[in-house]
Amino acid sequence: MKLDEDKIDDAALALLRLTLHDERYPWKTMDWNVTDRLHRKGLIENPVGKSKSVLLTDEGLWRSKCLVETLLAQHDTGEPVEDDQAWQSLS
Repeated sequence: MKLDEDKIDDAALALLRLTLHDERYPWKTMDWNVTDRLHRKGLIENPVGKSKSVLLTDEGLWRSKCLVETLLAQHDTGEPVEDDQAWQSLS
């Protein structure tokens, strides 16, 4: 599976936006509220502690794999779609 780096960059930028402070400075780490919610959902082990990493649960590992494939993978659709064709398909 080939990953779409533009999608990855966009997702990372969106996550950085969620940790903004002082108007334009995001934290480089994941928001603690997010890790707490992921823990409550059973997707990661308890994030509290000095470790800089978290442990994905079996469900979290499976779900994260599915999300990467769904949200971040390059999908080869064959022929490039012209802008006019893309707009027509939305009608």
